[in-house]
Amino acid sequence: MKLGFLTACLPQLPLDEIAAWAAAHDYEALEVATWPSTGSRDFEASHIDVRAFGAREAEDVRALFDKHGLLLSSLAYYENNLHADEARRAEIADHVRANVDAAQLLGVESVGTFIGRHPGLSVKENIALAERELPPLVEYAGERGVKIIIENCVMEGWHPDGYPGNLAYSPELWEWMFDLGLYLNYDPSHLLWLGIDPVTALKPYLDRIPHAQAKDAQLDPAARNRYGFFGRTVERNDGWDSGWWRYRVPGLGDVDWRRVVDTLYEGGFTGVLSVEHEDPVWSGDVQRVTQGLEIAHRTLRPLIVG
Repeated sequence: MKLGFLTACLPQLPLDEIAAWAAAHDYEALEVATWPSTGSRDFEASHIDVRAFGAREAEDVRALFDKHGLLLSSLAYYENNLHADEARRAEIADHVRANVDAAQLLGVESVGTFIGRHPGLSVKENIALAERELPPLVEYAGERGVKIIIENCVMEGWHPDGYPGNLAYSPELWEWMFDLGLYLNYDPSHLLWLGIDPVTALKPYLDRIPHAQAKDAQLDPAARNRYGFFGRTVERNDGWDSGWWRYRVPGLGDVDWRRVVDTLYEGGFTGVLSVEHEDPVWSGDVQRVTQGLEIAHRTLRPLIVG
């Protein structure tokens, strides 16, 4: 197992500066953000331009990672593959394929994305839509030796009332997506606030987890007594504002990282545990973000065999 982080937390820095910082601070891998320079997400990072990527660009990226002794663990483009707008959905699928092409050139095992959700359709209708839209992407990736990995993020901000916007948030849905040939980019933070024990959920599916993310969640049961499990309703400022929990860097929330990492080892996991930094306390500028990454490193490094 290697310790890395997702570069999306540093959208203002170029990849060479991020790689130099990671190597200097004892990180071993980077999960590289590949959003287009313009799109629908307000925190996009584009550290590799997969739309203008060929053999020369792949050689440059490999040379950069070799220089710093780093592994490029996965390409990261987490978008709504079931977007309600068909034209936008097609654009997203095209960008997933561009990521797969870049991963093939780089010799990278996986491309990360979301299932997503059409908010105007029922869950059953969304599943039927996914069963039409996603298998061609799985086939395209498989032909190029690449796995498509799905993070189990709830993406509640994609739904106007804060309900799940990514149909990959529970083991029930993991089993369905595995049947489509997809894999899991396991993240325990989302399970925690859903009331799912992250370790119990992890154990049966280790053979479908080539990559994992490390994000923590801090729960506030007293606030939940006011809002209920679904979070704020009348007082909700936006889809992300639950009112009773928030994401933290590992070590500052309620995930039991000793049990999570031990379970990964027990199941034979040899991939990368990639810190996904979305901590609102350790955000705002490069210094704060990198300090948050240092906190995550101090939490996780003692648990990972060197």
